[in-house]
Amino acid sequence: MRNAKATQSELSWTQHPFPFPHVIPSQRAIQQCTTKMSQSHALSDDQVAGELRKMTAFIKQEALEKAREIQLKADEEFAIEKSKLVRQETAAIDTLYEKKFKQAAMSQQITRSTLANKTRLRVLGGRQELLDELFQNAREKVSKVAADDQKKYQAMLKGLVLEGLYYLNEDNVAIRSRKKDFGITKKAIEEATKEYKDNVGSEVTVTLDESEPLPEGSAGGVFIVGGQGKIEINNTFEERLRLLEIDALPAVRETLFGKNQNRKFSD
Repeated sequence: MRNAKATQSELSWTQHPFPFPHVIPSQRAIQQCTTKMSQSHALSDDQVAGELRKMTAFIKQEALEKAREIQLKADEEFAIEKSKLVRQETAAIDTLYEKKFKQAAMSQQITRSTLANKTRLRVLGGRQELLDELFQNAREKVSKVAADDQKKYQAMLKGLVLEGLYYLNEDNVAIRSRKKDFGITKKAIEEATKEYKDNVGSEVTVTLDESEPLPEGSAGGVFIVGGQGKIEINNTFEERLRLLEIDALPAVRETLFGKNQNRKFSD
């Protein structure tokens, strides 16, 4: 009876040698199990059961240690992979942030530059409007000089004629003026001719060309014609004011708006 039970136990152990079939025991554990199984023929049922419990506990301990090693290795590999992924994602986030920051800075710079340009253009436009208004007022005042003060206007005509005589330095010169200024222009020509002779020491013949008067809408002044009609000097008030707008514009701007700090050279 005992031998039958032992044989049955041996068969059971042969069919299921380990309680954890998914764990491969070490070679030492297999040898110990084999040795103890060979000695089980001389043991009682209780002794066999005790030996089996010992072997089961031993194999279980081996399995637990192996499982612990596998778990530790898995945790270590997981930590390494996790750290790698964290570094990659951190680098990607930093790159994206740097790109977004540069885009935002560029957009802000473009916006600031656009606003500055708009402001500058608005200021320049306002200044130009002021200059246009200033010169328009000057044109209106110049057009009133001839009507308001004939004596002053005659002196101005004399100066304009004399300037043309000095410039041309010819013996025969023709003068053109407005039709309504013929009388005062003749007086100015006489005074200018006399002063020219006193200063230069030579005679000059100045005639008033009544065939081609200046337009009545002109503000005043004269045309001096020399070189047998080939040279004309425009000494009308409109032309002198236009030249003044060009030549005196930097000084007018500095007087009205102050010195330009960005300008290195002056005219």
